[in-house]
Amino acid sequence: MWKTTLQTTMIGTTLAAGLALSACDTDKQSTVEEVASTISTDAPVSKADSVEPTADSDLDGAVSERGVPVTYDLATWSQDAVEPVQIDALDNINATFGKVISTDENSLDYASNPATKYRFMTTKAPYLDVIDSQKYLELGWYYANPKDSDEEKEQSRSHAKKAYQVSRQLMGEEGGKVLADMLNGQIIKNQNIGGQKIELAKCEFYSCMLILNKSAAST
Repeated sequence: MWKTTLQTTMIGTTLAAGLALSACDTDKQSTVEEVASTISTDAPVSKADSVEPTADSDLDGAVSERGVPVTYDLATWSQDAVEPVQIDALDNINATFGKVISTDENSLDYASNPATKYRFMTTKAPYLDVIDSQKYLELGWYYANPKDSDEEKEQSRSHAKKAYQVSRQLMGEEGGKVLADMLNGQIIKNQNIGGQKIELAKCEFYSCMLILNKSAAST
């Protein structure tokens, strides 16, 4: 009888404990569901999460600034009449570039030989230079990029036009093509064109340079 009562009591206690635990689990589940519902309903959506990349943006949504490329009216420039000059006719070449602003007689040429640099712009303006040495004639000017100001682009364009004229004076119509190729990103090395030996001709990194080997020029 005592065993029966004990068994009955133990069974009753076990059932009661089970029901209590079940009730606790039900309450916990209900509480979790209510919290999840509140989070999904009330949580604000970040604008940054909703940004989708576009053709003008990076993967992180940042808009890139590409600027406006510089254009060169080569078709019109090629219609201008030019008088041929010899590569050693420095005064005539400089006259095409304009007025010499300053002269540096302690400069160096392409191969680090003593040379004279003629500057046609002030130090605060996009540069336009002629470097003359015993072996080389070098034309150099500022090569504007798409993000430059309109004024810088216009000055760069004006420099390119003068270099285009000098190139045609020295190499004829082939010289005009050389400048056109340079402005289109081509690099020319060690080529004989239009009676001149081109050591290097290129436009990149804000700079254009046309370097001619005077000793190899055809006369």
